[in-house]
Amino acid sequence: MFAARSGKKDKLIISTCSVDSSGNIKVDKNKSFTFMLNPSEYNHSYAIAYSRKEAIGQSGSDTRFGGVKPEKLNFNALIDCSGAVSGTDANTPDVKTQIKALKDIVYKYDGDKHEPSHVRVLWGSQIFFGRLESMAVDNTMFKPSGEPLRAKVQLGFIGFMSKEEEALRANRSSPDMSHLVEVKAGDTLPLLCYRVYKDSSYYLEVARINNMTDFRDIKSGSKLLFPPLR
Repeated sequence: MFAARSGKKDKLIISTCSVDSSGNIKVDKNKSFTFMLNPSEYNHSYAIAYSRKEAIGQSGSDTRFGGVKPEKLNFNALIDCSGAVSGTDANTPDVKTQIKALKDIVYKYDGDKHEPSHVRVLWGSQIFFGRLESMAVDNTMFKPSGEPLRAKVQLGFIGFMSKEEEALRANRSSPDMSHLVEVKAGDTLPLLCYRVYKDSSYYLEVARINNMTDFRDIKSGSKLLFPPLR
């Protein structure tokens, strides 16, 4: 997702990230791509999912909140090796080399993770964590040999959220997110809390909601209400 960051506006940099099982993000600054030219604009979109349930003969539909979808970031960037851009010289990598370097960051399949890498898109005060959703390259200027001198790169990223953040941003305070769970043999209240919330520490709150005097005394076949996260 995009967040504010203090500091001057620098060139747009995309770096690979690693995400551990707890959702913690570590940026690898040694694996990054810096654009010589910043985008003239970008599109940062947000979306909410709803479900619609229609009964037979019903003229309208009941729209219910389903969840918050990942944010998306889209922008076009120019790679120019024609000599028209200040700061480029004979040592500047050609267009093909720069496109390959960019693809290695955002598109390359990681055999260890069995998926492309997460990335951080950093541009001045803007930070976006996510993964590549789409990439298109339009070559627009060429040498007599056919080698490209200029390319417009269209990039689309889908935001990353850890499971914990996704649960909180899905608006668990909605009544639709309450859970009525039937207790089975071997269940404990902390275990059920972990299944519902991914956090067993809520067991005392659940016990209070269900008017339980002893959280250890749960009987198979009984039903317990697990309220939304607050």
